[in-house]
Amino acid sequence: MICLHKIMPHDDHAHAVLPSDPVLRVKALETLLVEKGLVDPKALDEIIDTYAHKIGPQNGARVVAKAWVDAEFRSDLLKDATAAVKALGFYGRQGEHIVAVENTDAVHNMVVCTLCSCYPWPLLGIPPAWYKSDAYRARAVREPRKVLAEFGVTLPHDQAVRVWDSTAEIRYLVLPQQPEATKGWPEEDLIPIISRDAMIGTALIEAPK
Repeated sequence: MICLHKIMPHDDHAHAVLPSDPVLRVKALETLLVEKGLVDPKALDEIIDTYAHKIGPQNGARVVAKAWVDAEFRSDLLKDATAAVKALGFYGRQGEHIVAVENTDAVHNMVVCTLCSCYPWPLLGIPPAWYKSDAYRARAVREPRKVLAEFGVTLPHDQAVRVWDSTAEIRYLVLPQQPEATKGWPEEDLIPIISRDAMIGTALIEAPK
C-alpha cells in the first residue's frame, strides 16, 4: 500500500482531501503521483492493460475449465491451489497464496476482503470497483444472501453460503459448479462461459442457449 505521508511529507492533509468513493480516490492518488513525477502515466497504462487484457479473468477461467475436465488437476487444485496454478504458468505478485474453494449443491462460496481489496490478480486481473467498495465489503459478511440477490443470484434455501475473507496472506478462487448441459465439452469451449464474477462467487455459470 502506498502511503501519501511518505511520498509527500509536507502534505499532511492529503488523506483528508481525497474523495471517499474508491474509484475517485484511486484517480486522485494517480493524479498526485503523476504530478509529483513519481509515476509514468504510460507505464501505468501498460500495467493496467496487462492485467485487464493479458492476465485478466481468462487465466482463472482456464484453471476452472481444466478442473472441470481433469479430475486429477481438480484434486490438486483443491489441495494446493498455489502449486496447481503455478504449474499452468499463473503466478506473481498478489498470487503467492491461493486457496480454491468448490461450490457444491450443499455450499455456495463467496469471496470478500473486508479490510481492503486483496484479490488474486494473476488469475482474475484487476478487481472490479464494486469488490473494493465499502458497501460490498461490509455487507457481504453480514447479509450474503441479500448481496447475492442484488447480483441476480438466488440460491435454494438448503444451500448454505460460506463467505471467505481474503487477506494479504491468502487469496481465494471460487471453483463454480459446471452446468450439466456442458458436461463433455472440450476444455477450450468451456473457457468463454466462465465469468470473473462466478470465480468470486457473485454469479453462477449458465450454459449458452
